[in-house]
Amino acid sequence: MKKEKSNNLSSWSLYTDKLNQYAFWEKAFSKEECEEIIKIGKSKNLELGKTGNNKNVTEVRSSNISWLFPDDNLEWAFRRLTDITINLNNRFFKFDIFSFNEGLQFTNYKAPSDKYGKHIDRGYDFAIRKLSLSVQLTDPEEYEGGELQLHVENEPLIMKKEQGTLILFPSFTLHEVTPVTKGERNSLVGWVTGKQFK
Repeated sequence: MKKEKSNNLSSWSLYTDKLNQYAFWEKAFSKEECEEIIKIGKSKNLELGKTGNNKNVTEVRSSNISWLFPDDNLEWAFRRLTDITINLNNRFFKFDIFSFNEGLQFTNYKAPSDKYGKHIDRGYDFAIRKLSLSVQLTDPEEYEGGELQLHVENEPLIMKKEQGTLILFPSFTLHEVTPVTKGERNSLVGWVTGKQFK
């Protein structure tokens, strides 16, 4: 009797997907370094954070921000973030990247309800953001809520909150910062740009 040929596979992949959902680096900055960044971030003119369409929409986003650059006595921090980002990208994402061309954003969330609702860090006719990073600057014992959550599965992935921890993830990932219900949370956020995805 002739055996029927199985036709379960219609194609054969040459490569498998090695793109991770996120990566992290513990103790990217020490407690003292985190406090120095907070001091510099708060010394600049804090302004209400806006959404991707450059609007004040407090039901989606409620936080105050300032913009930080290497000449804010932060060249050491940019160097550290560069080295860590290159390391993690080579190991977990393998994107073609080249700069932090928007500087870094210091973000201050205060109780009882500062937050940033679900969003992605990309937009049409905008800088080509490939990787997003977030550094926890505040000791988690000093606030409640304010969780960075990535929405890549049925249940959100809750990121580490230890002071100085860096989280890195693709900028097209849906994510949010839940409301801070007690104290205040400070973070350092940046976007790594590159050539158009192909």
